[in-house]
Order: sequence, then structure tokens, then C-alpha cells
Amino acid sequence: MSISRRAFLALAAVAAGCSGTGGETRVLRLATGLAGGPYGVLGDRLAAELRREGMTVQVLQTAASVQNLTMLTDGRADIGFALADSADDAVRVRHQPVAALARMYMNYVHLVVAEDGGITGVRNLAGRRLSIGAEGSGTAVTATRVLAAAALPRPARLSRLGLDESIKALRDGEIDAFFWSGGVPTPALVALPGIALVPLEPLVAVLRRDFGPMYEHADVPAGAYGNARPVPTVGTPSYLMCRSSLPDDVAYTVTETLFTARDRLQAPSAPGGRLDRRYAIGTGVVQLHPGAARYYRSVWG
Repeated sequence: MSISRRAFLALAAVAAGCSGTGGETRVLRLATGLAGGPYGVLGDRLAAELRREGMTVQVLQTAASVQNLTMLTDGRADIGFALADSADDAVRVRHQPVAALARMYMNYVHLVVAEDGGITGVRNLAGRRLSIGAEGSGTAVTATRVLAAAALPRPARLSRLGLDESIKALRDGEIDAFFWSGGVPTPALVALPGIALVPLEPLVAVLRRDFGPMYEHADVPAGAYGNARPVPTVGTPSYLMCRSSLPDDVAYTVTETLFTARDRLQAPSAPGGRLDRRYAIGTGVVQLHPGAARYYRSVWG
């Protein structure tokens, strides 16, 4: 495929040293997530589409949201995925120099328990063994806030495990529950027998009061994990982020590619999963990068 003029200019901007660290960079560095996880899979697909446009892309596997935002801030990455609450905290509290390219899709907070484990509500977590997600992950940020909102009478005993580690620990009886934030259904959970999801929706109002409107009411559909009825829970979107110093032509090209390739990207089955431009611009206090904003204006005139 021949390189479009816009992709050529974007590639030239990257090659000119757009890392913000003073050194020359010849690749666009995309921070994703754990191998096989939703950010990892979506990142591999996005990288392939950018390469089709003539860009050189390096995919960086990470613990996801918080680590990705740190890497954007210190110049080790150029673009990356992050949960909305982690991105909001990065901008509003930590004043990190990051911007949004698009709101991608809705993540659902899963509180996963053994079906016969006697945990039917979040208050049952008092004193229990619980994984809140991997260190540096957006899941851990959200889970910590959910537990604070629940005001447990006794603290849970916390560990920080990734999804695969959490599944193994629950199956082996080493923990009683774990948090996961992702699309529905998450394949690794579909393959896990004898589980149930704990409803979290009553905490949405508390989370919105304390942290803002990036938390939404969401329902895990009936049958997603063998559940007979929808499970009301907390939703928070995923954003595609970038460092604020990313050249406008690069931001424009990446954003444009998201939408020209959206059917091949196959984002998780969730609101925004097919990538809708109206949905994409709703990034709250996290400002759109000027290059991304220029793309959206070009579409709407």
C-alpha cells in the first residue's frame, strides 16, 4: 500500500524526534496492556492498521492504565490506553501532560466470586481475601474507589494480581473475590466455570459524587457468564491517550485510522465498541489533543 501524504507527514514528525526527550525517535510507541488482555489485543490490531498506513509502530506491553499514563508523561510512550478514571486523575490531580485521542468503549467493573462462596453483596467482602488488580492497572484504581465507596465494616485483605493470576487464585481457593474492569464478555471469564458477579450499581451515585461523571450505570447482560439476569454494575470508559507534545499530524493520522479501520479493530462488544465519533469526543476534563480535534472537525465540517 502506498503511503498517504498525511501518513508520510506523520511518520516524518515521528522520525524527527517527537518523543519529547530530546533524542531521535523513529517509531510510534504504543503502550497497551498485558499480553492477551483487551488492551493488548486491541493495541496489536491498532498497530497493524497504523503500519498499513506506512507508520512504524512499537507495541509496549504494560500493566495498563496507570503505567501507560506514566510512560506518556516521561516520554517512554507516544500513545496508549487508559481507563477514564485513571486519565481524569492524571489530568486533574497529577497535572500530567497527556491528552485524549478518543473515548473508545465502555468497561464494566466485574467483582468476580465463586458461585457457592457466600458473597452476594459488596458488604460481604469485609475481612475477605480480595485481589484489586495488578499494580499499575486502572482496575486497581477503580477497585480501590469502589471499596472506599462501600465503606466496609472491616477491611478486606488485599492483593494485587492480574486477571490470569486472579483467576488461578480464586480457582485454588487462595482468594475469595477479585476485581476486573473490561469489556463484556471477557473471554477468560467465560471459560471459568462456577463464578458469579456481585452487583455494584448502588455505588455509582457515591462514585459520581466523590470523583465525577466518568462513572456510569451499566448492566452486564444476562447470559454473559451464565448469569440468568443482568447484573447492574459500575461502568467507566476506556480512552486512547497520547502525550500532549505529540505532533498534530501524528495525532490526526492515528485518530483518522481508528475510524477508517474500526470494523477491523473489533473493539470489545460494549457501548462505543464499534467506535462512534459522537461517543469518541466525550472525554470529560481530559482535553482532546488538537490533532484529534482537527480530525473530528474535518468530519463534521
